[in-house]
Amino acid sequence: MPKSGAAQAIRRATNITLPADLLLEAGALGLNLSLACEQGLKAEIVHRHGARWLEENREALISSNDYVEYNGLPLSEFRQF
Repeated sequence: MPKSGAAQAIRRATNITLPADLLLEAGALGLNLSLACEQGLKAEIVHRHGARWLEENREALISSNDYVEYNGLPLSEFRQF
């Protein structure tokens, strides 16, 4: 039965090398290796994109923080908290 919802990703077989002890433990726990690897890879991709964004925007973030430190938050007098 086809999956519903978002467009299905095209899947490709690949070979990966993992430590034998991890494979044994994953097998003993009944883990789906493809799913576990996919989730871990997605998490690492998100992390790397975030780190790249921070690096690319470092100067703007420093500038903004310096402005707030020197001038305070814009419109702070209107804050209700």
